This record gives sequence, structure tokens and C-alpha cells, in this order.
Amino acid sequence: MGLWQIDTDTLARSRFVLSPFAETFASLKLLYAGTGAHPGEAAWLRAHLPGYRARLAADPVTALLVRAALGTSWIADFCCPTSCVGESFEDSVARVRAAGAGKARDDLRVSLRGPLPAALERDDLPERTTALLAYVWEQTVRPYWERRRRVLEADMVARTARVSQGGWAAVLDSLRPGTRWLGESRFQVNLNAYPPREIAAGAELLFMPVTPRTGWVSWEGRERYAVVYPCLGVLAEDHGRRPVPAGLGALVGTARAGLLMLLGTPMSTTQLVAVTGQGLGSVGRHLRVLLGAGLVERRRAGRSVLYVRTAAGEVLLEASGAAPPTRPDHSC
Repeated sequence: MGLWQIDTDTLARSRFVLSPFAETFASLKLLYAGTGAHPGEAAWLRAHLPGYRARLAADPVTALLVRAALGTSWIADFCCPTSCVGESFEDSVARVRAAGAGKARDDLRVSLRGPLPAALERDDLPERTTALLAYVWEQTVRPYWERRRRVLEADMVARTARVSQGGWAAVLDSLRPGTRWLGESRFQVNLNAYPPREIAAGAELLFMPVTPRTGWVSWEGRERYAVVYPCLGVLAEDHGRRPVPAGLGALVGTARAGLLMLLGTPMSTTQLVAVTGQGLGSVGRHLRVLLGAGLVERRRAGRSVLYVRTAAGEVLLEASGAAPPTRPDHSC
């Protein structure tokens, strides 16, 4: 298994951060796989997979490059640099372009676990990778980025709240299949049989959510490490189209029922507005009704006020036949 040795000070200083590049690379992985994990991903693939496949069909060298770079259990390092805090997509992808042909070929041999195909023995591999990543960003991610960003921010707030409730062990155990806090400063990052890595004191440890159901780990030297993980399943779906059971909608109102279904994960008023598309005033009024009925409760996480279902809210959802989305599916 992949094992990182992390001292408590490094873990205490770790941060959840947004990365447009990580979101783009995760989307490239989803396009490469060609199969969605939930209806939202399936709809996105229907819109963008034909164009992606047509682009690769017209450029067989890049198609071969993608297959080699994603490998079987190791991503070629040059094509997936570890994003810095606040780094734009353009800044991240510039590091891919600057990797150099020799490093690109060496990294591809590692991901392939063997020699390169003759067609990849060339010097323009970083440029081709950059062009493909730019295509994925511009055509398939950027048009949705504002909404995705709000969804990812909601995930980070929920994770931060969970740290205060259950400690870091609870958060690390829930990031994705294969992650687990083992105690004694040991963090299992995946199920692959890689040599353990000792993260030096003072290193930067970042956690980066992405909306596709995928994830990976990366690092830059010994200074910066990142764990990329799929955001909470309840947040990754298209909430505007999530069906509300007729009986529940008739009892509490369709809009309030929709909010109640979302609040298996703690969320703020602003996040609920972003995810549902309802106005701030409407969300506030609905939350007051749900609070008064004892179906949700308020919690504070730093400067944020979060709302979450109560036990009574859970019972009401179960009785109505609405499966409470409290246990995200992190298959990838």
C-alpha cells in the first residue's frame, strides 16, 4: 500500500485548496475512461466525449500519449504537476510545457513500466500534452467552472467541519477508497504497493477536491504534497434535477424538501444558494421553517454557519422513501 509518514505539525498545517488544473486533469481522466459514475457525469460525457474522441482520432500521436501518460497505476509525473495554493490553470499548465522532452520520455517509461512506443520517441511531448490539457479546460471545464468551484468550496467547508467534529482521522478515512489514517503518524494514501514516503517537517500538505469520481496523489520534491480526491457525492450530482418524493414535497413543500435532502452534509446558506439556484431570501426562509420544525440544526465552523439534518430530518426522509445522501459513493 502507499504509505506516507506525516508528523502532527505538518498535518495540523495542511489545507484544503481549489485547483483548476486538478479539476481539468480529473476531467481528462474521465474522458479517457469514457464511463460516468453517476447521471451528472454521464450527461457531461454525452456532451463532450464525441468531441474529445474526434480530436484524438485526428491526432493518433496524442492519443497514444494519453494512454501512456495515464498508465495503469502511475501517472506520468510531467503531465500532472502538484498545484500551488492559488495557482491558476495557466500557471500550472505552463509547468507541463516547461518539463522538457527528456523528462517527459523518462516519466512515460515509468508509467508504462517499459520502453516507449516508437511513435513517442519525439521532442514535442510536453507541447502536445499542454495543448490537450488546454482543450479539456477551455471546452469541457471552464464553461462550468463557476458552479463547480462553488460545489468544491462546499465540499471543503464540509470537510473542515468534520475535522472539528471527528478529528483528522475521520476526514482522512473518508477521502476516497484506500485512504486511511493508521495511527502513529502513518497515512495510507492508496492501495498500491509503493515504497513508503516520509514527509519532512515543514513540507506543505494539500487536499484538493475534484468533481469527477477519481483521485491521485502527487508531490513536488520534498516540499509539497497533494492528495486529490472526489468531492462528496451529494455535492457532485446535479441537485437542480434531483427528484423530490411527491409525499415529502406535499408535506413540507418541494423547495424545502430539496434543501432537506441536501443537508446530509453540512452546508452554509451561500452554498445552498449556489447548488440549488434558489435566491438567498428563499433559502433563508426555507431554512427557518426547517429549523423551527426541528428537521435541521445550525453548527458553526470558523466564520461559517452550517446547516445539517437532525435525527428527525433523517427519519422523515426515510419514511418518505428518499434515500438520504449521507454516504457518498467514491468509486473511481
